[in-house]
Amino acid sequence: MAWMTYISHWFEQDDCYEGLQRANMSQVRQVGLLAAGCQPWNKDVCVANGDRFAYCATLAIYVYQLDHRYNEFKLHAIMSEHKKTITAISWCPHNPDLFASGSTDNLVIIWNVAEQKVIAKLDNTKGTPASLSWCWNADDAVAFASQRGPLFIWTISGPDSGVTVHREAHSFLSDICIFRWHTQKKGKVVFGHIDGSLSIFQPGSKSQKHVLRPESLEGTDEEDPVTALEWDPLSTDYLLVANLHRGIRLVDSESLSCITTFNFPSAIASVQCLAWVPGAPGMFITGDSQVGVLRVWNVSRATPVDNFKLKKTGFHCLHVLNSPPRKKCDLNCIAGATSRNGAFIWDIKKGKIVQRFNEHGKNGIFCIAWSHKDSKRIATCSGDGYCIIRTVDGKVLHKYKHPAAVFGCDWSQNNRDMIATGCEDKNVRVYYVATSSDQPLKVFSGHTEKVFHVRWSPLREGVLCSGSDDGSVRIWDYTKDACINVLRGHTAPVRGLMWNTEIPYLLISGSWDYTIKVWDTREGACLDTVYDHGADVYGLTCHPRRPFTMASCSRDSTVRLWSLTPLITPLQINILADRSWEEIIGNTDCAVEQGMPPLLCGKVSRDIKQEIEKLSGNPRVKKLRWFSECLSPPGGSDNLWDLVAVIKGQDDSLLPQNYCKGIMHLKHLITFRTSEAQELTTVKMSKFGGGIGVPTKEERLKEAAEIHLRLGQIRRYCELMVELGEWDKALSVAPGVSVKYWKKLMQRRADQLIQEDKDDVIPYCIATGDVKKLVHFFMSRGQLKEALLVAQAACEGNMQTFHVSTPKGSSYSDDIYKEDFNELLQEACRELAEWYFQDGRAVLAACCHLAVDNIELAMAYLIRGNELELAVCVGTVLGELAGPATHYALELLARKCMMIPMCFPSTGYRNLAVDLLLMTPDSELQLVKLCAFYPGCIEEINDLHEKCKLPTVEECMQLAETAHADGNIFETIKYYLLSQEPEKALPIGIDFIKGSISSSNWTLDTIYPVLDLLSYVRTEKLLLHTCTEARNELLILCGYVGALLAIRRQYQSIVPALYEYTSQLLKRRKVSVPIKIDHLSEELDAWRACTRSINRSSEEAPHTPPSDSQRMVYATLLKRLKEEPVRGIIGPDYVTGSNLPSHSDIHISCFTGLKIQGPVFFLEDGKSTISLNDALMWAKVNPFSPLGTGIRLNPF
Repeated sequence: MAWMTYISHWFEQDDCYEGLQRANMSQVRQVGLLAAGCQPWNKDVCVANGDRFAYCATLAIYVYQLDHRYNEFKLHAIMSEHKKTITAISWCPHNPDLFASGSTDNLVIIWNVAEQKVIAKLDNTKGTPASLSWCWNADDAVAFASQRGPLFIWTISGPDSGVTVHREAHSFLSDICIFRWHTQKKGKVVFGHIDGSLSIFQPGSKSQKHVLRPESLEGTDEEDPVTALEWDPLSTDYLLVANLHRGIRLVDSESLSCITTFNFPSAIASVQCLAWVPGAPGMFITGDSQVGVLRVWNVSRATPVDNFKLKKTGFHCLHVLNSPPRKKCDLNCIAGATSRNGAFIWDIKKGKIVQRFNEHGKNGIFCIAWSHKDSKRIATCSGDGYCIIRTVDGKVLHKYKHPAAVFGCDWSQNNRDMIATGCEDKNVRVYYVATSSDQPLKVFSGHTEKVFHVRWSPLREGVLCSGSDDGSVRIWDYTKDACINVLRGHTAPVRGLMWNTEIPYLLISGSWDYTIKVWDTREGACLDTVYDHGADVYGLTCHPRRPFTMASCSRDSTVRLWSLTPLITPLQINILADRSWEEIIGNTDCAVEQGMPPLLCGKVSRDIKQEIEKLSGNPRVKKLRWFSECLSPPGGSDNLWDLVAVIKGQDDSLLPQNYCKGIMHLKHLITFRTSEAQELTTVKMSKFGGGIGVPTKEERLKEAAEIHLRLGQIRRYCELMVELGEWDKALSVAPGVSVKYWKKLMQRRADQLIQEDKDDVIPYCIATGDVKKLVHFFMSRGQLKEALLVAQAACEGNMQTFHVSTPKGSSYSDDIYKEDFNELLQEACRELAEWYFQDGRAVLAACCHLAVDNIELAMAYLIRGNELELAVCVGTVLGELAGPATHYALELLARKCMMIPMCFPSTGYRNLAVDLLLMTPDSELQLVKLCAFYPGCIEEINDLHEKCKLPTVEECMQLAETAHADGNIFETIKYYLLSQEPEKALPIGIDFIKGSISSSNWTLDTIYPVLDLLSYVRTEKLLLHTCTEARNELLILCGYVGALLAIRRQYQSIVPALYEYTSQLLKRRKVSVPIKIDHLSEELDAWRACTRSINRSSEEAPHTPPSDSQRMVYATLLKRLKEEPVRGIIGPDYVTGSNLPSHSDIHISCFTGLKIQGPVFFLEDGKSTISLNDALMWAKVNPFSPLGTGIRLNPF
């Protein structure tokens, strides 16, 4: 096991627990990422290999990988090590995990995609590697060139490692645009130049420099850059060449002659890129440089085979991939500033700049800010030392002169006429714009380097912060004329600053050290540090209606979304527990007091409270919904609540306008899509350019078919037409044979089109009523929403099903067909939900199930996505149908409260847990676990017992002894755990479990309730030296039972780790349990063999089937497991952000030895890590840490 390399030292000793911290995870969750586009400045900035492709932004490389299940490319990794503009990338043709990149700082890097890390660097390349390519004739060599050469070859490893110069490829007369190695002829390489010529080098042949210029350029100094070069994959000498203005040529590199010149439909058309189509010999495609026309060509003809207008702007690079359509992304821009051309205002509706501001001349503008209180005023600050205040129509109101460059400015949100600036002279200034004076009211000094940004607190009058190149953030109080706190922790200049708009003491900062830090400004404490960005963090902002959703932007070219909600978990649970307003919403003065729990103080929460107080009757449903939407990130929560409202019977007229843009309840799907289709009927779609020519057919067959038709032999005519590919003609007369024959012919055509993966299959399936075939066709292509639409249309009777082959007297009625359609609908819905879920979007997955009224699965997906608070809110509103899942979510939330960090008084989180559990029926056992685990003094514990309506500690001791005398094991354990000597429960419970396991017919359900109860023994008692043997045995039993639970719940990723954990404890601890290491290995091998055999897809390579003995072991295992009592929770957990790549926050899982993708969970040593998904699954089946220390996990 790979993970044992990382944590085996924890199993060496029994009592290595001193100084350990509680396992934890980052409080700030990444919930979204907006990828940058491909840069347009360099040529080789897009590459592909197998099921991956990559492209370059300015400073980062985005790698996408094909998800074969859904036929969709998903962002796999972001590589950002370059500090200057990336110039080119090249994928290794011999190893799909490696690619190379170059940048303008004379740096070449070799990357490993699978491990997401740099494996080699070459500095000081003696020139910018403007063009770069992996050598096809060597496994570990990369070639690169700049301008006029020479061509350098870097051998990365081996005895000949180092940089050499190509003996002939140097001293060119024209700059190099691009070069390509031949994929078949060793060492053959071609260069394309700015002047339109080619240079060809081949070992053993004469070098050819600057040859094959377009004929019209011969004898002139005119330049026509080579924009694309590709060797013909089926030839050793043919080469496709594209010049920017003279089009495309197929040339012979051996005879130095032009074979074909390809003609464009228009003289103004120019080519920027081209690519061969691997699956179609002789076919290639080109992309126009000015307009988005994609042209399809064949080398046998000089004109395009087809033309497609795909976009408005030109193509920059092309690769042929089986890629799904790209999703649209809408962005809004209001105001902007430039480094040389002033500031501007962009009108969104008009789609153009409507105002420019040029008062700063050619000096760069560092900040532009609208007034929060007066939308007609806008401020800019610049390197010229001025902060200029103007109206939006351009009238200058003030020009505040500073002694040096001004980098930041911000309007006060409490005083409309007050603005603060940050200056290069290390000072913060405050100006009052209502006066005519150009002098500052206040100047704050304290920073030791330049001040870059300033931000006024939106909630605290007169309080502002500043970030500086000295790495600190200072909090200033204007009313006290003083610095009231200094936040230190960043190791580089601070750039981004953002106050939370609801929690008055919460401040977020971003820095050049690549991190985002969250601060409690009351004490100056750093609450959390986020490492996901791969370069300087510049900007931070808050969603206007979701104050705990934050966005950040970075020089790594990404915009990332974050949820701050985990920072206010107690407050969120107060809302769920229906606590008083005083424990949810407060005033700023109260909230900023030391030690106070978080309280909402902003406009969003006040508006919610105001609206709730207007409602008559029970406002709890609205309260849960509105606060849920306020606290949740924008990832489907609005959609989820709309569906809940539909299920609860809300009038359709009350649904919001954007309801139809999300996942709709299926009773609305057809209606809304029909309306959408009617709107689209006014839109005329036309194909750009010419059409494909009809291929010629055998004239004799055509003649024979015509004769058969005239003879009335329609069936024979149809078969000949099918043979000729004239399906339309065959189908048009097929009903003359019979409807049954026509339907079979339609089905044959549909099968053929499905094999060809063509959309043309749709009308054939619909015409024949073959809904199942069409739904599965869409599902196989990953078009899950289309599959859902067709299945729902069939359920509503919009698909005609032909009963042509139904025998007489058959009872196969329309109701049975409808039942089949309902099954198809459920299947499509499950597939779409799983697609969302595995993409880390549990809320949208839940929406899919709510759309078909499957409340049970909707709740299960929220729980598996760890959206516990949202699950409780939704479950509370949905009522009895969601009951079991809601109760399970409440239990997990209570467990979260039981081990929550001490950020507020202990009685607070203790009582929160009690309140949550009291919301569930039959909560006594859960309350027992809470009281058993609570680490307080006798008085506090008795107080808790009273609140939970349980006997006192002293009474529990007496009840335990009575139950023990009566032989009632469970009651004995329960009351001992509640007594002042809970450790007495350990030997009794462990002996019972060991005795049960020793028998041959035990099941998981007979021992798990006892083991689960035992696991809540207080930590300080469990870690006593006198309990060492009992503790070790408890950990081993929890590990083994956890492995069985993981198998039952299909937590495949942690099953091997649980078995290995149990084996290591057995090896290294002195215990006496009826579990043998050999037996564990036998069970694990049987599970692996049998599950691999069951789950193997048709595409996987064959493997050894399980042996008879393995089948027997696995069958015995399944008998012990029985069924999971809580339905729907079977399957792995995927939290929001599970698939979002991180940059600098690189952590290796101690389960797999691989880099963790998505949220990370730290174990108690502060070093070992596992993914949050694995931590959640582990904690649900085994409460104790994988390090074997006896510390409990709390990843919820």
